Amino acid sequence: MSFDRSIKIAPSILAADFANFGAEVQAVEAQGADWIHIDVMDGHFVPNLTFGPPMVKALRRHVKTVMDVHLMIAPVDAYIDAYADAGADVLTAHVEAGPHIHRTLQAIRGAGMKAGVALNPGTPAASVAHVLDLCDLICVMTVNPGFGGQSFIDMSAKIAELRSMIGDREIHIEIDGGVDVGTAPLVAQAGADVLVAGSAVFRGGSVDDPAPYGENIRAIRAAAG
Repeated sequence: MSFDRSIKIAPSILAADFANFGAEVQAVEAQGADWIHIDVMDGHFVPNLTFGPPMVKALRRHVKTVMDVHLMIAPVDAYIDAYADAGADVLTAHVEAGPHIHRTLQAIRGAGMKAGVALNPGTPAASVAHVLDLCDLICVMTVNPGFGGQSFIDMSAKIAELRSMIGDREIHIEIDGGVDVGTAPLVAQAGADVLVAGSAVFRGGSVDDPAPYGENIRAIRAAAG
């Protein structure tokens, strides 16, 4: 997984056909997805339930690009090895999910994965200032986490602040929530390079008719510049 700051589109399977995940992953990758984003929710840290390690492991054989697993759970540390075993390439934990984010990031890297840290809309950029050297990715939430399809919250100032803090470190800035052709330019101009999009990618298509996936991906990429 080499590092570059080109725009990457990471479709969130939360917006895919739940009964057909493997085929959905294959279809969206064939249509130009750069990463596959998997939202793990526990009904405790966020008000929704989604997937656990067995589902992620089952998806692994279908993902040919980067498997980007976003843990919206608390606590995190007890599950790190399970997601490593499931095949996550990037594992992201929320800075708000526990008192020891430094330890959590160490453990993620120690388990052989790239380490991500996520910030909710109300959490300042400064909260990760002292763990940047343990991060491979910073995920800026542009919705309050828990559900797909929410309206975008403009976090451009926070993104720009993080981009300045990162300097020449090899850290991706990922945006999760409400990304579409209208909001992609805002976050890209502020310094983001990984754009998670759910409904904006999967809208209008299906496994049997995947061409709209490609059209949506290309439109978001073009809008981001």
